Amino acid sequence: MIEIFLQALPFFLLIAIGYGAAATGFFGPEATVYLTKFVFFFALSAMLFRFSSSLALNEVFDLNFGLAYLLACLTVYAIFMGVALALRKGWSEAAIEGQCAIIGNNGFLALPLLISLMGEVAAAPAMFVLVIDLIVFGSLAVVFITADRQGSVSVNALAQIGLGLLKNPMVMSMALGLTWSYLGIEMPRAADDFLRILGSAATPCALFAIGASLAGKSAERFGTAVWLSFGKLIVHPAVVAFFALWVFDVEPFAAGVMIATAAMPAAGNIYIIAQHYGVAPARVSSAILISTVASVVSLTVVLGWILGG
Repeated sequence: MIEIFLQALPFFLLIAIGYGAAATGFFGPEATVYLTKFVFFFALSAMLFRFSSSLALNEVFDLNFGLAYLLACLTVYAIFMGVALALRKGWSEAAIEGQCAIIGNNGFLALPLLISLMGEVAAAPAMFVLVIDLIVFGSLAVVFITADRQGSVSVNALAQIGLGLLKNPMVMSMALGLTWSYLGIEMPRAADDFLRILGSAATPCALFAIGASLAGKSAERFGTAVWLSFGKLIVHPAVVAFFALWVFDVEPFAAGVMIATAAMPAAGNIYIIAQHYGVAPARVSSAILISTVASVVSLTVVLGWILGG
C-alpha cells in the first residue's frame, strides 16, 4: 500500500502545488481559466486522439463492460437522487446530488494517473468510461433540471445537449482518433511526435489546474458534502465492482480500470452545470473539495487493492 501511495504521491503533489499557487494569489483565477482551456482544448485532446488512433473499435467498446458501468452508475444515481427526494429536495437538486455521486474527474485525473500506474493498455477502458460519462450522465442532469423547470424536455433542449456533446473537444478527439484507426491510416512520425509532446503536457497542467480550481472552493453545507463525497469515493466504486466482477464478469484488468475510475473524486464540470443553472453550486463546490482531499487516502486504498490483484 505504501508503494502505491508513493507512486500516486507526485500526482497529488501537483494538485497541492496548484492549490498553493492559487491560494497565495500567485496564480490568479483568470490564469486558472486559461490553463484549464489549454488542457481541455489542446493537451488532453492531443493525448486522447493519439491513444484512440491506435485502438480498434472493439478494444474500446465492450458490451459487458459498458453495461456493467452504465447499470452501476444508474443504481448509485437512483440511490442518491432517492435520498435527496426523501429529504424533500427538488428534482433539480436531487439530480445534481446524483451527479456528484457518480461523475469523477476522469479526464483530468483518472486518465493520466491510470496510464502512469497501469500502462497505456489502461487507456481503452478509461476512455470508454469517459465516453459513457460524457454522453449519458453529462446530459442526464441537464434533462432532469430542464424537465423540472419546464415540465417537459423540448426537442430544442435535446438538440442543444447533442450540439454541446459534438462540440466537446474530448468527444471530438476520441471520435476522430477512432475514425483514423478504422481507416487504417498510418500516423506520420512527425505528427505522432507532435501529439506525444503536446499530450504529455496534459498530466502536469491538468493536475495543477485541478489544485488551482480547488482554491476557490469552500466547505459549505459540510454534512451534505461529506455524504456526497462518501457516495463518490466509497459507494460508487463498490457498486461498480459488484456489477463488473459479479454480475457481468468483466475481464479483470478492464474491471480494475473501471473500478479505479469510479474511485476518482467528484469532477469540476458538475460545478459548471450547477452554477449555470443556479442549482446548489455551494454544495457541489464543497463536495468537490472534500472528495478531492479525501481521495488521497481512499484512492490509494482502491488502487492498492486493484494493483495487488
